[in-house]
Amino acid sequence: MLCLSLAAFLGLTTLTGGGPPRFSTETIDNQVTGGQNLAIGDVDGDGKLDILLAESNQLVWYRNGDWKRFVMADNLTNPEGTCIAIRDLDGKAEIAVASGSVHYLARPEDPTHRWTPVRIHPSPPAHQLQWVKVSEGRHQLVILPRLPEQNGNGPTQTPTIWAYEKPTDPTLPWKQRLIMLPMPLAYDLEVYDYGDREVFYVSGDGGVMGFFFKDGRWKRNTADWLARGRQLGKVRFGAVASRNAHVFTAFEPLHGNMVTIYTPGLTDSLLAYDKIKRIVLERKIHGGTGLEIADLLNIGRDQVIAGWKRPNDDGFFGIKLYVPFNKYWEAMDVYWVDRGGIDCEGLAIADMDNDGKPDIVAYGGVTRNLNIYWNRTE
Repeated sequence: MLCLSLAAFLGLTTLTGGGPPRFSTETIDNQVTGGQNLAIGDVDGDGKLDILLAESNQLVWYRNGDWKRFVMADNLTNPEGTCIAIRDLDGKAEIAVASGSVHYLARPEDPTHRWTPVRIHPSPPAHQLQWVKVSEGRHQLVILPRLPEQNGNGPTQTPTIWAYEKPTDPTLPWKQRLIMLPMPLAYDLEVYDYGDREVFYVSGDGGVMGFFFKDGRWKRNTADWLARGRQLGKVRFGAVASRNAHVFTAFEPLHGNMVTIYTPGLTDSLLAYDKIKRIVLERKIHGGTGLEIADLLNIGRDQVIAGWKRPNDDGFFGIKLYVPFNKYWEAMDVYWVDRGGIDCEGLAIADMDNDGKPDIVAYGGVTRNLNIYWNRTE
């Protein structure tokens, strides 16, 4: 059953130059069971973006248009966490899943039927994974390993990060590349497209560090860790187009109570590790899990979207939108996209109806809902 309502918002004035942001909420599924991860991609090749969701025992997808639910694979998820990576390679969706072990999903002739999991050999126990473009027509699957279980004091370094290149026959061993060893504990993996190259970032106890592929090997994107000395959870990179600069937002500390944004200095355009500026956007979240940054309002500077799953000190949970006043984030407006209607376990940003406006897709745990927040901002 599809449920439509107008999403709640706050603020009588706005710094965006127009009216306040507006979203209409559509519930795609109100019976989500143990959601673990969300991804967006064109599964069936019809040119429209679909929704993939890892549930407690199944990997499922929802077809854009009628939002019919299809099961891709059974018993492929893991109670300790599952991550989905989808990318359009050679005109078809390529999907990999990390649920402890790493599997590539072989596409059936009819994508609404079950896909065939193919375990990638060799591969470490995986926490997260992403497809990263390394050259025209070439992509590698970057895997952030799962931290080993230890009694007493836990590990202080992340196991080796590897990149894998898919052979023509995915059942054969995949070519491996070592990226970096050793590094501080890392918890999240993000990919950002700068236009001339794609960079993947890992975030954790060391701050955030990026890597890009050049001359046949992976190289650091900066000389040192950005935000060194701060424990960062999930991190997402964005842009300030009017300034020709980039920024990143983070949850601090891991699953912490703060949403922050890091920007270049006032006279800089690059994120230099020794000149970076930190701004706290929010101190009242509890269990931050959903984080993205994008220009939903078409103002030339990305906004931050953050969701959390447990009531904060004011008794609220849900999804908020943080809108910068100017290209330096010297002030901001804050709006509720959903207050109390979803205990957000994860979210993604994509233009789901091809109207040129990015929309928000999110799923809840206890609330068990999968929602699209359609961008109706004028």
